[in-house]
Amino acid sequence: SNTGAQGPPGTRSPHHLAAAPHLVSTPRSPSPSSPILPGPTILTSRSTPPTPPRSSFHGVVTAAALMDPKSPDDRPEAAAPQPLEWRFAQVFGERGAGEDVQEVDIISAIEFDKSGDHLATGDRGGRVVLFERTDARGNASRTELERQDYSVPRHPEFRYKTEFQSHEPEFDYLKSLEIEEKINKIKWGQTANNALFILSTNDKTIKYWKVQDKKVKRISVMNLDTSQSADNGTTSSSSTSSSRGLPNGGSSEKSYNCANNDLPFPPGGYASLRLPVVVTGQELNPVARCRRVYAHAHDYHINSISNNSDGETFISADDLRINLWNLEINSQSFNIVDVKPANMEDLTEVITCAEFHPTHCNTLAYSSSKGAIRLIDLRQSALCDNHSKLFEEHEAPGSKSFFTEIIASVSDIKFARDGRHILSRDYMTLKLWDLNMDSGPVATFQVHEHLRPKLCDLYENDSIFDKFECCLSGDGHRLATGSYRYYHYEL
Repeated sequence: SNTGAQGPPGTRSPHHLAAAPHLVSTPRSPSPSSPILPGPTILTSRSTPPTPPRSSFHGVVTAAALMDPKSPDDRPEAAAPQPLEWRFAQVFGERGAGEDVQEVDIISAIEFDKSGDHLATGDRGGRVVLFERTDARGNASRTELERQDYSVPRHPEFRYKTEFQSHEPEFDYLKSLEIEEKINKIKWGQTANNALFILSTNDKTIKYWKVQDKKVKRISVMNLDTSQSADNGTTSSSSTSSSRGLPNGGSSEKSYNCANNDLPFPPGGYASLRLPVVVTGQELNPVARCRRVYAHAHDYHINSISNNSDGETFISADDLRINLWNLEINSQSFNIVDVKPANMEDLTEVITCAEFHPTHCNTLAYSSSKGAIRLIDLRQSALCDNHSKLFEEHEAPGSKSFFTEIIASVSDIKFARDGRHILSRDYMTLKLWDLNMDSGPVATFQVHEHLRPKLCDLYENDSIFDKFECCLSGDGHRLATGSYRYYHYEL
């Protein structure tokens, strides 16, 4: 996916101060000369999808399925890997033919959970929409499982689960700054008691959500029959001049100033009162509840959040600092990385992304705008100013240009599931690093090499500052990243 340069209007972000001091970082709209399309590029096939079905979800999510042309039993062990085949699978959204995309409906974050059974999307309107997988093996009947002697190559099928408003637009009165509701990042937490836990963040505030299926409760055995008032409208009755008390609070003198004046009372009141009964049905509805709000800890826009493998802590990173939080404590955080110089004119690089190790709770990595990835160990010191390992590829002498440092900025990093490798994405390339070899990447994949002759034009319209994400497959054998014009690259 790609996102444009971030920053409040009229201000300079530390990223642009480090990369190009004379540039002003402002949100920009796609120009006719720019190859940028609004919103993120979702992993999809290149064929034109059919008209999406109508649903309560306002954004558009397109899914692509990776199909294996042969079953596992038909493939020889020593044969070369088969070429990948992408097929259009599903689409969710309400966009009709010729309908313009609203700014608040553009998807800004998307994330699968570790099991792959749930998908979360966030949009610029501050909403989080959840989808769940319907073809999981655990949901199949016993008869279907008995018929499956081996796994059938089929694409996953998802359905809409629920959505909730995660963030609202805010205003910082101390800095006279508008904080938009756009969701920057979404991360899944560890599940517990059949409940889903999600971290979502905008530019300043992180929220911890719990989504759980609850049985619907209804109130029955009411004293008043509301069906008659619904059919007949407002109940009319005559009043008498004498105010005489009746049983159960009934009165001959009616007061029509109360809110329930459309409910019919018997002339003599009720002989006895019945307590309403709460009946719990068998229908389950997902309910989202905000458990914690982590705010007022970042001076700059939050660009990363990452859950720790211990299930108790997480980190949040902005351009100059990385903070460590406890999920149960929202009143304080610990600053573990601080690259802010005493004089902002001496700023040379900023933090672009931070990620916890998938299995080692004491290890995390963060990338910078100079193309470096630093591995730090939380056991060394409280403030991790010194890194334990540095992953950086040095340019050949004489090959540097005005754009070298700009295109070297790492926009995203991801750990492989085994924790052995790190995948990084800059503007031009996708690189794979081995934690045991810090001399250079083990593999480099050219993504935007065809744009190198057009770097001057990309610099003029700020496209050179676009950020792209990357990801690895669950088995670690496949890599994917985004590009322009709704294309994706798989390696």
